[in-house]
Amino acid sequence: MKWLRRLLRDLFPTASIGTYLTIMVTLSTLPLLGFAAFLLLELEQSQFQALKVNAGRDAQNIGRSVERKISDLETTLTLIANSPEVQDGNLEAFYDRVAGSLKGSSMYILLVGRDGRQLLNTRRPWGSSLQPMSNIASLQSALRSGHVELSGIFFGHTSQQWVVNLTMPVPEGNRAGVDAVVLTQDAESLASHTSRENLPPGWSAALLDDDGKVVVSSGIDSRPSGEQFPQGWLELMFGPNGSAVFYQNGDQYMLGYARVTDWPWRVAVWGPVAGAQKTFVAAWKSLLVGSLVILTISLSVALIAAHQLRSSIRTIALMANRIGKGEIVSPARTRIVEANQVAIALSNASFDRAEAEERIHFILQELVHRTKNILSLVQAMMRQLARSADSVEGFQRAVSGRLAGLAQSIEALARQEWGGIPLANLVDLQLATVAGSADRVERRGPDLLVNASAVQNLGLVFHELATNSVKYGALSVLEGRIRVEWIVEDETSEDPKLRLTWTEQHGPPVIAPTRRGFGSTVIERHAASSFAGEVTMDFDPSGLRWELLAPLSAFTGGTTT
Repeated sequence: MKWLRRLLRDLFPTASIGTYLTIMVTLSTLPLLGFAAFLLLELEQSQFQALKVNAGRDAQNIGRSVERKISDLETTLTLIANSPEVQDGNLEAFYDRVAGSLKGSSMYILLVGRDGRQLLNTRRPWGSSLQPMSNIASLQSALRSGHVELSGIFFGHTSQQWVVNLTMPVPEGNRAGVDAVVLTQDAESLASHTSRENLPPGWSAALLDDDGKVVVSSGIDSRPSGEQFPQGWLELMFGPNGSAVFYQNGDQYMLGYARVTDWPWRVAVWGPVAGAQKTFVAAWKSLLVGSLVILTISLSVALIAAHQLRSSIRTIALMANRIGKGEIVSPARTRIVEANQVAIALSNASFDRAEAEERIHFILQELVHRTKNILSLVQAMMRQLARSADSVEGFQRAVSGRLAGLAQSIEALARQEWGGIPLANLVDLQLATVAGSADRVERRGPDLLVNASAVQNLGLVFHELATNSVKYGALSVLEGRIRVEWIVEDETSEDPKLRLTWTEQHGPPVIAPTRRGFGSTVIERHAASSFAGEVTMDFDPSGLRWELLAPLSAFTGGTTT
């Protein structure tokens, strides 16, 4: 391929699309013409082997079609055999339902006893006197094996035509005394499976049962149902699939055969080799003539396509230039679908670019706004801490811990693009920041996504509660536990409430504080004012209990800053 690229580059340093398309069509078609000529020379030697392979393949295709038909019949039989009417012994109801569903088809259902006595036959009216079934051997075989059995072809006494049976044993214990359900199928209804349009002219096909009798046949040499297939031909059918050659009246014949998967039947296709060879030769000669015509047409089409491509590419290039200048462009329409798709993509890109620029400006403004809010919050927090701090070191520790908690909340929000985070995750986040892990915290409540403002304010509250618990409460001892619960009250009302509770258990006895510091301000006043709710503090000796009741909209409404 390198030499070809080098040759094209030397011959055509620069060339139009029409030139390249013409070269492409010529180089693609000429090898096809040469190959077709070569195949015509080799056809006499290769067509026989191809015909042999195709004969076996055609037999397998027919076999697969018959196998699917039998599998469908088996599925139908299984559904019918498991009917509740059979188990309950209500055979008249069974007859009405099954006969109605099979009406117009070539399938009929028999319910029989172990001795072949017919209890019901949908081919006859309900209550008719019925003789024993014709094919008792197939029934006995199915009862012995306990599996579905496919019979050979036989002449039915009731139907007075050639039929086949599919027999399924019925478990003992049904009230009707049914030992087997039999689906009988008219043989002539299977004729469509042997009528294959892809068989060569003058060829025939037959479906054979396990005894070598013809179930159904089609083609110029078709055999009647029930006739014994020629023994000499049966002896050629070695193995499950294949093909063989035989002679009849001085002419060479091909026989393809295949076994129907999972069933004892076989398929045979046969016909004269000479007739099939004529078809092959005619087809290849037509291919050679057609290739010459296609070469001429392809060159003409290539020139027309080149003109359309040039026009479309120039249109798209103009669109790209306008986008480069920052303009928003509408998609141009051309006669080429792919070019139209590119034009639409470029138009969308121009809109996306404009929207991206607007979004960047918005994000910058939003970033400035949020930064101001956060700095204001930090400033207020530092003022409060400075009033209650006893030393510079204490002030540094207090500020560092609370800033770490605030930073964790902001980082979590940033990962979610300030779209809010689940309340359960917020609890774990703040407890892990203060206590190192949230293993001793039990969380109960529905899935609730809280907005950015709630994340920051609740983060401060949870941080203070956790810090207090580590110093004086349940988290100060190994056996201490914390339970955080939240429930939505008046959920169907216009103003539902959220009740959020922090309860400490198994910690040291709780003693009410004698003075109020920054932490008390955050968990009581700040929490109440931030969410327009009510805060309750219960210093029960068995464990601190903090509760916030506020409108649900303060937690889940649009993100506020």
